[in-house]
Amino acid sequence: MAQRDFRERTQPLVMIIPMIDIMLFLLVFFMLSTLYMVQVNTLQVNLPTATSAVPETRPTVLPITVTSGGNIFFDDVKVEEGELASKVSATLEANANTVFVLRGDRAVSYERVVVVLDLLKSSGAKRIALATDVRQ
Repeated sequence: MAQRDFRERTQPLVMIIPMIDIMLFLLVFFMLSTLYMVQVNTLQVNLPTATSAVPETRPTVLPITVTSGGNIFFDDVKVEEGELASKVSATLEANANTVFVLRGDRAVSYERVVVVLDLLKSSGAKRIALATDVRQ
């Protein structure tokens, strides 16, 4: 029976290429998975172009909520229909790239949501999103 020589030592090999493959796989996986985490539920609009326009990198997002009782909230402040139009116009004068997210309660009538949507459009809002929950 052959005896093992314990004095002979070999250096362990570090295989770096499989580690790079795994890191690239994880990078691609997380990049693709974040695309599906961000939901964009917007109405398609064709925006006008201008040569002197400067793109805003961080648009302002303002929620407009219609509760089950039909009350309208502009950025968590209760407003009436007439006030909503003036607040939207004032917001658009300050920042034309504002995105309005319309959040309607499930129990509110469809007509009430359409009235608020019409008020937004008549006030000059061009970027309007409808908020929904993810179905599971």
